[in-house]
Amino acid sequence: MKFYRRKHLKLIFYICMALLFFLGVISITLGSANISFKETLCVILSKIPVVKSVVPTACISQNHELIILQIRLPRMIASALVGIGLSVVGASFQAIFKNPMADPYVLGVSSGAALGAAIGFMLQLDTLALGSMVITMMAFIGSIATTTLVYNIARVKNRISPTTLLLAGVSVSFLLSSIISIIMVFNRQQVEKIVFWTMGSVSAVTYNQIFTLIPFIFIGTAIILLFSRDLNIMLTGDDTAKSLGVEVENVKKVILAVSSIIVAACVSISGVIGFVGLIVPHAVRMVFGPDHRVLLPFSLIIGAVFMIICDTASRTVAGSAEIPVGAVTALFGSPYFIYLLIKSKKRGI
Repeated sequence: MKFYRRKHLKLIFYICMALLFFLGVISITLGSANISFKETLCVILSKIPVVKSVVPTACISQNHELIILQIRLPRMIASALVGIGLSVVGASFQAIFKNPMADPYVLGVSSGAALGAAIGFMLQLDTLALGSMVITMMAFIGSIATTTLVYNIARVKNRISPTTLLLAGVSVSFLLSSIISIIMVFNRQQVEKIVFWTMGSVSAVTYNQIFTLIPFIFIGTAIILLFSRDLNIMLTGDDTAKSLGVEVENVKKVILAVSSIIVAACVSISGVIGFVGLIVPHAVRMVFGPDHRVLLPFSLIIGAVFMIICDTASRTVAGSAEIPVGAVTALFGSPYFIYLLIKSKKRGI
């Protein structure tokens, strides 16, 4: 990559980070309580050690500060983290499966994590000490098992057909959704919690959950970023990648395991949120190209922006009512998925 382009990409990346911060403040500002952008910005900056001494606090209402710090800020942070995780996983899935329609939701990985969480609630594991960690572990087991199942169903010898992969993912997803429905029928006292997972929402996220999620997102994303070069080489084909020294199967296993952990962590606090990993990597790829050294960093930033926008829309467009954020992302993602299917059909894929 030429020097001037690297410099421009860095500038664009910094601009995207500034846009993420700006949209985050706007998201916190919007809501039923009438809070100004200036007041929101003052509250946030007053909690940053480096700049808090120069931030005016006289105009800050205690009630508004409570709403911002205890309700809206954790929700915004959770949305951004989930957007980062799902977008990076989507980009890595599309690379290792060589399928533009690969996505944690479409491949059933999110449904597997939701089933794991539902079983945890059915067994009332969330009432134990470190209950949120136990639910996260159950979600991880569900996601990794689903990923392995879909991969093995779609694999013919050492090759995976994109069509077979999609059919396997959709079929397994429907199967897992039916099992979740059966669990809800026989465990009516846990229906509300399970429905929360299946519809997707970050409305009840706490700081403790965010602190639990952060290591999974950051460490998992960092590991996937380390494989950027290998993912680029694998786009040329498994045989070519092997000839260039890439241990293709090992890379796939690591990416699948790490991606499943990230998805499980996201699902454990937000439930099933679909199509983020489908839309965002595609949009970034169309603008910046297929180089994963660029694609992955921009996907995580744009993914955070996209999720913040969707969550803000979910809690503001319907007035006092709230739309599940999973429904909002599906509203964007389903038409795009249909578009990709039609595009693939025209190409004869």
